Amino acid sequence: MDVKAKIGQRIKELREAQGKSQKDLSYAADLDRSYIASVENGQRNISIVNIEKIATALGVTLKEFFKDAKFNEHKTRS
Repeated sequence: MDVKAKIGQRIKELREAQGKSQKDLSYAADLDRSYIASVENGQRNISIVNIEKIATALGVTLKEFFKDAKFNEHKTRS
């Protein structure tokens, strides 16, 4: 799984665990709802600035955001 998909999946997991909609999250993070959707689907190369906005809107630190098993997987080079 590439990093864009991992980040998108993590955002979706945290958002759904809090019972928030994409609209709720987009409002709290001051980002467009369609942007949130494309990030969650792994279609956007999200900046660290926007990751921080989303993490803050979800009430987690960046350390907590990246503290997930999927970020410990190493991609091997071919």
